[in-house]
Amino acid sequence: MKYRKDALYELSRIAEHNGDLGLALHLRGQYDAVKDSVLDADKARAVSLLQVQYETEKKEQEIVLLGKDKEVQAKEIQKQKLVRNGFMGGFALVALFAGVFLFQRNRIGKEKKRSEELLLNILPAEVAEELKAKGEADAKQIDQVTVLFTDFKGFTAMSEKLTAKELVADIHECFSAFDHIMEKHGIEKIKTIGDAYMAAGGLPVPNTTHALDVVRAAFEIRDFIAEGKAHKVAAGLPYFEIRIGIHTGPVVAGIVGVKKFAYDIWGDTVNTASRMESSGEVGQVNMSESTYALVKNEPGLTFTPRGKVQAKGKGEMEMYFVTVASPKSTA
Repeated sequence: MKYRKDALYELSRIAEHNGDLGLALHLRGQYDAVKDSVLDADKARAVSLLQVQYETEKKEQEIVLLGKDKEVQAKEIQKQKLVRNGFMGGFALVALFAGVFLFQRNRIGKEKKRSEELLLNILPAEVAEELKAKGEADAKQIDQVTVLFTDFKGFTAMSEKLTAKELVADIHECFSAFDHIMEKHGIEKIKTIGDAYMAAGGLPVPNTTHALDVVRAAFEIRDFIAEGKAHKVAAGLPYFEIRIGIHTGPVVAGIVGVKKFAYDIWGDTVNTASRMESSGEVGQVNMSESTYALVKNEPGLTFTPRGKVQAKGKGEMEMYFVTVASPKSTA
């Protein structure tokens, strides 16, 4: 049983190291089951040892009641004491083993929690649960989501002015802030592609607020980059500027492959959202007509129709700049 337990533990660590988290979690479950069976056997042994103690004490009382001579009684009592001491030693050994078991189980529990946290950092909670339950997660059609794309203007030129370490540090600072903004508004980060950032609202669980959620997140991203630019300009340092594009439509969402997998979305909606970004302007949130239709009546928002704008690979498309209304305009 010990060899099986050790083998299961090592196999689960190898699976986790290889990125096969579904298999790793399955092997950890088998490992816990074997450990539990060992504990059950130890509990049975403890009960048996308690029975020995009871029988020992009973015999001691019988010796006294039968009135054996002192010499016989002394020998018999000494014998019973040896048995009892043996029982106590065995009990101490069981207690030590139980302590080691609980320590190991606590350590395994922490490692399992760490693995689950890592999985949730990669996948949405609903998809992670499906993956753990089935060993795979099915791709799903979602009829309406709002996709956001961002891209930094002049990224190549800025990379020539900074060291690679400085450039990565700046990108990390920006994308970390974007991650917090997405989490705040209930939006799923999809991925980063170089200096581009992609996220989507309304998945994996569909909702009716995805368009407004994404617009609000876009404003926060725009303001974060503007503040960063002001600080960099004051310090005489290179700075980022950003374009943001938003589009609403159907997508297929899920995970593919078995190694280094990631939650992703596919469909023309993704391409169109990318075109909203590339057809926009620095410091502006540019949206498609489909997104505009969902948020045009929301209080506090103002829109600037751009008419039909040529989008690469898409032809002419209706586009709108959206901003937060100023206090005067809402009075």
